[in-house]
Amino acid sequence: MRKPLVVGNWKMNNTLQESLSLIEGLLSNSLPAERDYVVCPPYTGLSLAGKLIKETKIQLGAQNMHFEAKGAYTGEISPLMLKELNVRYVIIGHSERRQFFGETDLKVSKKTLAALNNDLIPIMCVGESLAQREGGFHHKIIKKQLVQGLKLVDSSKASDVVVAYEPVWAIGTGRTATNEQANDMLGFIRTVLTELYGSSISERIRILYGGSVNPSNIDGLMKQPEIDGVLVGGASLKSEEFLKIMTYSDRG
Repeated sequence: MRKPLVVGNWKMNNTLQESLSLIEGLLSNSLPAERDYVVCPPYTGLSLAGKLIKETKIQLGAQNMHFEAKGAYTGEISPLMLKELNVRYVIIGHSERRQFFGETDLKVSKKTLAALNNDLIPIMCVGESLAQREGGFHHKIIKKQLVQGLKLVDSSKASDVVVAYEPVWAIGTGRTATNEQANDMLGFIRTVLTELYGSSISERIRILYGGSVNPSNIDGLMKQPEIDGVLVGGASLKSEEFLKIMTYSDRG
């Protein structure tokens, strides 16, 4: 049984004081023990967040990283720097990185491998645009992103990867894929993973849904058999909303 995973991606939000208040709010309630929880602050908040959540049920994640350990890469952050701050997870290839910063599938693959080689858990994102969805190309796009994004990852490391499906048309728009659309796509993703690595490995890989996840739709999403967790954006910036997502009702 794959352990459910709830990830909060704060994106470019929260000063240190805002981060402090948010984490204090999250720690004010007890969280179900049978799930994994991750918060991904901006780089400036990683150190503080790491100290605040140390020895709690919440783990630390980063929103991006470079694939090299060090060098002349002005403005970049290496996996070694993240490890020093006790980061455990790192988001790779988020659609906003692809859209606004030109990240390619090859770069995503290099970053995913670098994360695994440094004992970080990559949350590798894939997703299609509205035009691709409406044109019927969504499966083709997702398969390409998976195959190319995992190109450098061999079967010995693949089960440590987390895949996050985030339809670009549902990110920050308030428009969410239906439970059935999300479940069907995650099932397709697992089929592709099985083609790449075999069923025993693919069945261990956690696949998340991301795209306007909120307290009103979390229970329905998590009742879907293919959904192992969620990647949460805007709703993770308010402790009361994020807590409702973290404590969603069990599937039963």
